[in-house]
Amino acid sequence: MIDLTLESARIIVATALETARTRGLKPLAVVVYDDRGSLKCVQVEDGASLRRAEIAMGKANGALALGLGSRAIHARAEAQPYFVAAVSHVVGAAALVPVPGGVLIRAADGRLLGAVGISGDTSDNDEICALAGIEAAGLVPETGA
Repeated sequence: MIDLTLESARIIVATALETARTRGLKPLAVVVYDDRGSLKCVQVEDGASLRRAEIAMGKANGALALGLGSRAIHARAEAQPYFVAAVSHVVGAAALVPVPGGVLIRAADGRLLGAVGISGDTSDNDEICALAGIEAAGLVPETGA
């Protein structure tokens, strides 16, 4: 059984940040959690605005809590705002940020390994960086699209 290793988490973070720099994006915060919700790795770039790490954590935590990429949670928030508000209340408002940038990490066999959350640029750009990082680690991203 393969778990999300620290080395894989570091590859995800490094590649996500490299992708952001290549694209000329704003400074990012990147967090990676394992399937238990335990923090594996976090980095915040110089110049990132205040609380970006907490926002990234909320994207990843929300994805883990609901078993959906935060893009799907965003769609659900638009369709069922009371449901997402209720879940936010249950898990804590800071633990659920319902916008793209929280991506589930899966093994090739579909098993959940964890989640990455990124914040700092537009939500779509945050998600692009998460996808690049997860794929660079040889793992499978799930956005909820």
